[in-house]
Amino acid sequence: MEKEELFKKRMSELSKKAYFRGILTFSDFLDLNQQNILHSQCRSLEENGVRIRLFGGYETAERQMAAFVPDAFCCGEDFSYEEEYPISCMKISPLNKKFSEALTHRDYLGSILNLGLDRSKIGDILLQQDCAYVFCHSAVCEYLIGEISRIRHTSVLAQKVQSEMELPDPKREEISGTVASLRLDSIIALAFHTSRSSMIPFIEGGKVFVNGKSVVSNGYVMKDGDIVSVRGKGKFQFGSTTCKTKKNRCHVVLYRYC
Repeated sequence: MEKEELFKKRMSELSKKAYFRGILTFSDFLDLNQQNILHSQCRSLEENGVRIRLFGGYETAERQMAAFVPDAFCCGEDFSYEEEYPISCMKISPLNKKFSEALTHRDYLGSILNLGLDRSKIGDILLQQDCAYVFCHSAVCEYLIGEISRIRHTSVLAQKVQSEMELPDPKREEISGTVASLRLDSIIALAFHTSRSSMIPFIEGGKVFVNGKSVVSNGYVMKDGDIVSVRGKGKFQFGSTTCKTKKNRCHVVLYRYC
């Protein structure tokens, strides 16, 4: 609880800084728990004359920065400051593909954190067949590029991604099937090919997040486009309900991130 209160205090300080100085302020990368805490603060913080927006470098990022936007910057409801976020991306690829290892998310993250960086400076890591795209705080990007030369036994080259066009589309696997209802437990069970009862402890244990917010009720009804993260399992997006079967079950389409 002490850690949570310190986090709330930090978010409040950033909000006040944005308001009193009339400038955009940004947090470091927030994990799902921190995003959930911030969501619970939003109403009180936004009453102080700021709006809060989250972004992680690409549309469906799990780890995201919070932007505190003073009202003076806001012209109507439609506004975006994605280009202002201090987020950079670097591509890490093997110098010699022939002799490279199959590197995991843990391998990339471990090598980066071994350089002495705090986890909050690193966003999502998107794995591709023979490389990885690492989102990071812009202030540490050049340092990482200069220091990363080997991951496990593989010599690598780190380069800054210059354009959004270079970013890969997140890999997704389409899953379809029928469920008795659009309740959260039913949909998660379909996404991870398991039983509803086995997923209830994840929900009640606070390990399930829908659009960055913790959901502890298995009765939550899914909506088109919802992004669900389950700690220890993975992440997926709820696509849509395509039809009803003769037995009144719902046929749905999901997209699980690989």
